[in-house]
Amino acid sequence: MTKKWSTRLIVILIIIAVVVITRPWYILDETEQAVILQLGKPVATIKESGLHFKLPYPLQVVYKFDKRLLEYDSPPEEVITEDKKTLVIDHYVRWRIVDPLLFLQTVVSEARAMVRIDDIAYSELRTEIGKVELIDVVSKDRGQIMGKVTAKTNLKAQDFGVEVVDVRIKRADLPPQNEEAVFQRMQTEREQQARQYRSEGEEEATKIQAAADREKALILAEARREAQIIRGEGEAEALKIYAEAYNQDPEFFAFLRTMEMYEKSFTEKDTLILTPESEILNYLKSPQKAPRR
Repeated sequence: MTKKWSTRLIVILIIIAVVVITRPWYILDETEQAVILQLGKPVATIKESGLHFKLPYPLQVVYKFDKRLLEYDSPPEEVITEDKKTLVIDHYVRWRIVDPLLFLQTVVSEARAMVRIDDIAYSELRTEIGKVELIDVVSKDRGQIMGKVTAKTNLKAQDFGVEVVDVRIKRADLPPQNEEAVFQRMQTEREQQARQYRSEGEEEATKIQAAADREKALILAEARREAQIIRGEGEAEALKIYAEAYNQDPEFFAFLRTMEMYEKSFTEKDTLILTPESEILNYLKSPQKAPRR
């Protein structure tokens, strides 16, 4: 009895060892997908996660692939724009495996796939940037350019069971030998633009100053005209008053005018030489001639 149980135990252990060695099962997590090959030929593509069974090795072999979104960061490469400017482009590609069987049959591994994708993306990048000028690459038009690059790269990458989701430029720099020349040209252009702005400003200031001077001259001329009119009206009114006063009492009016003349003429600084018969001295010689009021 003991010998019989010993034999059974050995058989069980051998079966367990065979199962462990051949592993007729496999597990896929949420981030994986698999292709099953039977004697070197594909028999199934598995994308559901969990525990799965297969024929023992080497009858069936499982190749697992990542089904997450992957990213490949390309090393900086030089491209030439339509206006013959050289740029050093640092770009990246985001992609995923959508057909694991085709992927296995064409590129086999992620490393080889990234090499192929990089070649395609760089080729399309050179083509599209070669159609536009430097200013388009560094402006808001970059999004449209990269959209075209992504679409064309994805179209070619489908032959490997890969979907290219996005191709983007992280950085676009000028080669070191060109930076100084471009900087000098940009500085010259800005200086020319500044001179143009200053010239236009001075021209506009001259126009404004001329308009202001013209308006000032018109205002002053109008003011002088009005002043002359008012002065003339005042003088006329004064003459009228003088005339009315003279008509009322000519003798008294003559006396007032003579007194005004005395006040303005006889000062400490002035010396007058007159004869005694001078009419100017009439009121001084004969005070009784002064009119009575």
